[in-house]
Amino acid sequence: MKKAALHNLGCKVNAYETAAMQEMLEKAGYEVMPFEEGADLYIINTCTVTNIADRKSRQMLHRARKMNPDAVVVACGCYVQAQADKNHPIDPCVDIVIGNNQKNELLHILEQYERRKEEDQIRQVVDIHHTDEYEDLHLTKPGEYTRGYIKVQDGCNQFCSYCIIPYARGRVRSRELQSVIEEVKELAENGYQEVVLTGIHLSSYGIDFSKNTQTREGSSRSDLRQDNLLRLIQAVHEVDGIVRIRLGSLEPRAVTERFVREASMLPKLCPHFHLSLQSGCDATLKRMNRKYTAEEYYEKCGLLRKYFGNPALTTDVIVGFPGETEEEYAASYAFVDKVNFYETHIFKYSKREGTKAAAMEGQIPESVKAERSRQMIELGKRKQAAYERSFFGKDVDVLVEERTVIDGKMYQTGYTKEYIKIALDEEESLQNCIRTIRIVNDSQIIH
Repeated sequence: MKKAALHNLGCKVNAYETAAMQEMLEKAGYEVMPFEEGADLYIINTCTVTNIADRKSRQMLHRARKMNPDAVVVACGCYVQAQADKNHPIDPCVDIVIGNNQKNELLHILEQYERRKEEDQIRQVVDIHHTDEYEDLHLTKPGEYTRGYIKVQDGCNQFCSYCIIPYARGRVRSRELQSVIEEVKELAENGYQEVVLTGIHLSSYGIDFSKNTQTREGSSRSDLRQDNLLRLIQAVHEVDGIVRIRLGSLEPRAVTERFVREASMLPKLCPHFHLSLQSGCDATLKRMNRKYTAEEYYEKCGLLRKYFGNPALTTDVIVGFPGETEEEYAASYAFVDKVNFYETHIFKYSKREGTKAAAMEGQIPESVKAERSRQMIELGKRKQAAYERSFFGKDVDVLVEERTVIDGKMYQTGYTKEYIKIALDEEESLQNCIRTIRIVNDSQIIH
């Protein structure tokens, strides 16, 4: 029995794809082992979202080769796709290169390599920019026992000025609804109670379906596109055994009153929404090629709070984007302060070769970016604490996941529907069980 080791870099979509490849290998008779010495096959699912991600991808490829010089090293995913598109050579330590939309061919490519027994590097990389085919991958047992991530969409048409992903992932391609439901049912049969619908640009789910769909009377084409995501959520909601549904990152334009009103009627849908912001300053948003204003974004947050009460709103913010003046940063800071997010993920702008932002004038010094980041992080911590305090004295349902040692003591931990992590002082194993508890103080909350 051959031994295989896999390593994932990057987003939840990458993690899903890595888990799907692992399941393929296991079904083919491979023994999957930790990413350490002794494997016959090493697979690295790479990331290219930043220059640092590129470097980490290269480091992991070299680490695999060093652990076993005779092993087959496979590089797949976004980094190798982007390099191939630029006609850049892929590192000679790699035996097999598999681009995006080709990971489902893994076993066939491995067989091809074994037959050839040549030293030439095998490359299977498609023109990602001219394919409308959704890559068929399937999971029955994701890594986390209580929560299953399900990839429902790939690609992005947004072309934000700082982002390389549309070039590495191609245009929007959506998974057929029935295929998603079949996977959700299988996960439920295997004991999973919570699913997370994820994609490279989840809000675009189904826009590639619309050309083959008749517009309903009274509905615009835009409404029809939003309907695709809503119909998907509603269909997952009907699956027996699933008690919680979470959504990946949403774009503000997907949050319409009709969408939110109908979504709020689905009790399994968690009131936890990641609404991508990036900046609270209109001038910065325009340079980023984000297609909304700060005020429009604020209105979307208001809609979510109107129908869901006290939902957990989380976001991403970039500080130090090219040309960001002190006044623009102050406007962004004030906006984040105004919205009252549960969690704010702060990123210092990093040049990404191949994007428009990398060539923009007004690049911000690292010291300035670091100070702005520090201030935003401190603001985020205060807002997070305030949101958590709003639950003091209230009963919440916790889906228990695992045992965790905290300050030398063993606890069982899990998450509320709002994704607040809770510690339970219980001896009896509660894994994959839902318990209702009252939050008394912040000692029960884990950060």
